[in-house]
Amino acid sequence: MSSAARERTPATYADLEALPPGVKGEVIEGVLYTQPRPRGGHAIASSILGRRIGDPFGDGIGGPGGWWILDEPGIELPGSPEVAPDIAGWRRERMPEVPDDGPITVVPDWVCEVLSPSNRTYDRRIKFPYYAKVGVAYLWVVDPPARTVEIKKLINGHFSDIAVFADDEFLRAEPFDAVEIPLSPLWFRGP
Repeated sequence: MSSAARERTPATYADLEALPPGVKGEVIEGVLYTQPRPRGGHAIASSILGRRIGDPFGDGIGGPGGWWILDEPGIELPGSPEVAPDIAGWRRERMPEVPDDGPITVVPDWVCEVLSPSNRTYDRRIKFPYYAKVGVAYLWVVDPPARTVEIKKLINGHFSDIAVFADDEFLRAEPFDAVEIPLSPLWFRGP
């Protein structure tokens, strides 16, 4: 993980566009952070969890609906022209529609980050405090090597741990506690 030196001029979206292929970037509070694209284990966990939440809450299939659930959305907030959680969700009453062209400018109600060796420190030290600062109500942290999902809730401006699920347990937690999610598929690696 590298970050641009804290210079007089804050990083912009143009700095992201100039990154080479295969490098993912975000600008948080004027600083450009880069990392490699996610690898297999990260992608499996993120994709499966996104579907398990998106079907019942985004599409209303077997669940209550009422949410937008998006993979790696481009979110633009003051001083941060590009923040992209692994998965993010917005209650539709707060964001009635998703912009077709351009960034989302509404703070998510929920974000999920999947930890990898390349992003573990960055996520915990930079992104999680930023999410708390801008008011994300819920944060889920998926750790494939540890086979855990941490559930955090914003309380008094800081994330508090409210639950940890592991291994082959079934997850039922805020804000998606209307549906039970099996964890074992998140750790699946082959036959």
